[in-house]
Amino acid sequence: MSEASNTLIESQDQLTDFIRSGEKPPEDWKVGTEHEKIGLLAESHAPLPYEGERGIASILEAMAREDGWDRIHEGPNLIALVKDGASITLEPGGQLELSGAPLRTIHETCSEFHDHLELVRNVSGPRGVVWLSLGINPLHDVADIPRMPKARYRIMREYLPTRAELPLHMMHLTATVQANLDFSDEEDMVRKLRTALGVSPIVSAIFANSSIAGGKASGFASRRVHIWRHTDPDRCGLLPFVFQEDFGYERYVEWALDVPLFFIVREGRYLSASGTTFREFMERGIDGHRATLGDWDLHLTTLFPEVRLKRVIEVRGTDAVPAGLICALPALWKGLLYDAEARAGAWDLVQSHTAPERMAGLEDVARRGLAAELAGRPVLELARELIDLASGGLSRIRHAGRRDPDERGYLDPIRSQLERGRSPGEEILERWEGAWGRSVPRLIEYARY
Repeated sequence: MSEASNTLIESQDQLTDFIRSGEKPPEDWKVGTEHEKIGLLAESHAPLPYEGERGIASILEAMAREDGWDRIHEGPNLIALVKDGASITLEPGGQLELSGAPLRTIHETCSEFHDHLELVRNVSGPRGVVWLSLGINPLHDVADIPRMPKARYRIMREYLPTRAELPLHMMHLTATVQANLDFSDEEDMVRKLRTALGVSPIVSAIFANSSIAGGKASGFASRRVHIWRHTDPDRCGLLPFVFQEDFGYERYVEWALDVPLFFIVREGRYLSASGTTFREFMERGIDGHRATLGDWDLHLTTLFPEVRLKRVIEVRGTDAVPAGLICALPALWKGLLYDAEARAGAWDLVQSHTAPERMAGLEDVARRGLAAELAGRPVLELARELIDLASGGLSRIRHAGRRDPDERGYLDPIRSQLERGRSPGEEILERWEGAWGRSVPRLIEYARY
């Protein structure tokens, strides 16, 4: 984190100030994009191991050599690469995630993504490995997936099944695309977080893309969204308190304080927190260790609501999707949240919804994608209004002096999706049950990056 990582926490105000330290003036706002990919062996469609010539460690090492990434090890194991503000990390089920650098324009973000895909293909192709643009592993169950050698995942695998029935599915089978956005002050954060949480079910429907799981129809347009609904009630969901009048930094801190920790890290070792809340950690310590700002920083990254507050706002509710839609996601959120008029319009669409309506809408979205309803309105209708608002926002933002200041074209794949009236997962399911004849090779060929 910085030299502040070892700073002992003496008061709750430090926790609030830590989040507040992320504030940036509008001229410095950027967007970072994160996307995960599910890997399979091309011929057998088996999941990727960590070890071996075709394993993930070998792929990470080859990427580091070919493109000049710095290696991050945990003990003897290569677990991540870093370069120029971006990172490539190893997820629990062998998914690879690119956490992109914070960038000013969607043009830069999309170039970063396509450069990454080219690197992944160059390294993986000769090894007979394919990467899929799906929100869930379409063929395998949790027991089939090799465990990745990261200590934090071992602790999470032990703890999370005590909280709900599907967390191991979340860890080992799912993949997502996310965006990180800035805020200028507390009032700006509140408006953005509320709006993002309010429209999150609509965005999840647009990107719903996990309709095939375990080699058959999953019963959902987005099985991934359903899985997250059943991962951990302490740290997941739509955060009803965000919609209350008293919401601000302190209210988010109060919630986070009462979420149990997974672990703390000391001298590079992960120590299980055994369900201790952060509030209890501050009061009593863990095994003689006192809470630091580094612990708080880490804890904030282990909270999993649909929209998360750290020193950025992280929108997290969407399935991994094909390349065109990957670039559309940060464009959508930028247009909605970085333009005041668009943000106000988006909030108007959802501000009257009750907490039960939001939760019911999200579950309906998981099952039916763009065919779902939210608070009595068709989600497809809401999605079309949302895209128009985002387009208007991007048209007003326009980056003067850039080669191409207009970023609205990145929304075109979403517009095409909405014209067809179905989410990606709905379309895949139709092909699976129809023209593909439930052919696994045809599914893999269609979904590969």
